[in-house]
Amino acid sequence: MGTLHAQTAEDASLARGAQEDTTPQQRYQTAIREAGGGLKISLEECKAAAMTERTACNAQARARYTEDMAAAKALLKNPEARPVNVTGGPIRSTITSVDIKP
Repeated sequence: MGTLHAQTAEDASLARGAQEDTTPQQRYQTAIREAGGGLKISLEECKAAAMTERTACNAQARARYTEDMAAAKALLKNPEARPVNVTGGPIRSTITSVDIKP
């Protein structure tokens, strides 16, 4: 039964993702989820960087997150606002994996 519930939740999530955000609140919620996901991916990539570059990489990732959150708040305040600029590289994975060391 757990697998059926998980499949149903996944189907519902995919169906929701296929619908356009029509209200400022929906656009805001989508933007903050994307900002958080982008930060998570960026920080994981920073961990793979050389130690000398890691601090700058983390700072840049957090600065981008701050910009993304400000843009999300603008979407909430202005009913006519829409996301207009997509930055970053291509999607590398839709699955986040974390190596757990024993």
